[in-house]
Amino acid sequence: MAWRRVSLVGLSIGAALTLAACGGSSEAVAPPTTTTTAAPVTTTTTTVPPVTTTTTTIAPTTTTEAPTTTLVDVPYEHNESYFFTSPDGAFQCGIIKLPSRTEAGCQGSTSPVPPRPADCMVDWGHGIRVENEGEGAFMCAGGLVYTSGDAEPDPVLPAGSKLTELGYSCSTTATAVTCVNDETSHGFTVSPDSNETF
Repeated sequence: MAWRRVSLVGLSIGAALTLAACGGSSEAVAPPTTTTTAAPVTTTTTTVPPVTTTTTTIAPTTTTEAPTTTLVDVPYEHNESYFFTSPDGAFQCGIIKLPSRTEAGCQGSTSPVPPRPADCMVDWGHGIRVENEGEGAFMCAGGLVYTSGDAEPDPVLPAGSKLTELGYSCSTTATAVTCVNDETSHGFTVSPDSNETF
């Protein structure tokens, strides 16, 4: 009987072990649960401020300048020098290039005429000029210097016009011619009834 008891105890232990291995519990194990949570919805609203456009109208300014005479169509140039006739026809003038200098001058009758210098043996008082250096002055000449030499008279430089060449500027009125050395500001003004050197 002791044997039976040992076997019964062994059997009880084996049954207990078997039940423990099988889960021994009568409650069913619930399968794992999955929870899904929706992300909160975020709405972003961007408001762009209205664009303000300002239009400014600036009235154009108008400047009225005195009319100028263009010299494009008139050929004043001859052999690297420039020749013209005064508007009233009283003076032959030129801006000339010489081997040793350039000068601007006019020849014709004017008054008053200063006294003839002792060293002038030819024509005096019928020409006035300005050179590279010094003030304008009357000239001693044995003939016409300020002419192209063409058979036709040199073209007229219209009143109110300016001819600027070789460092000199000559401008005209109806009866006078003024020529200036652009670098020194020396020159002359000549007309039939008056003249000035500066």
